[in-house]
Amino acid sequence: MVVEATLCEITNEGRLLLQRKSVGRFGEGKWNGPGGKVQPGETPLECVVREVLEETGLKVGDLTHHGAIDFYFGEKQSPDWKVHIYSTSTFTGEPKPSDEGELAWFGYDEIPYAEMWQDDLYWLPPVLQGMKVQGFFVYDENGGELLRHRLTVE
Repeated sequence: MVVEATLCEITNEGRLLLQRKSVGRFGEGKWNGPGGKVQPGETPLECVVREVLEETGLKVGDLTHHGAIDFYFGEKQSPDWKVHIYSTSTFTGEPKPSDEGELAWFGYDEIPYAEMWQDDLYWLPPVLQGMKVQGFFVYDENGGELLRHRLTVE
């Protein structure tokens, strides 16, 4: 069964807010945008608003949907995850860390790609430029190595 999830790239004055996932969380130790699993009866848009508030304390608005990316962990017919990518520079509140992990702002030229999922290097720069993305990324079964991918950028 495919897990449907969201990610939100929150920007402010040429900086990107990232979260380093806590030990025991999916993606532990990696920097990533806040987001999470879509709950039953919830739309991806409702999910991303809820998840960002829970994980950062920020109330986001004026969200842009950049598309969805499928993620596979091992060779299989169906993806493990379908992640809807959003961005915004409209928010209220001050970022506050949660059990999900610590938060930090990074200038676009300081984004720690070496400490992120390998796929971020491909799709995050176009998203930060306001483009749409669609595609898939195939990792080995434990998520340690990106094996192949296809990405369409518009």
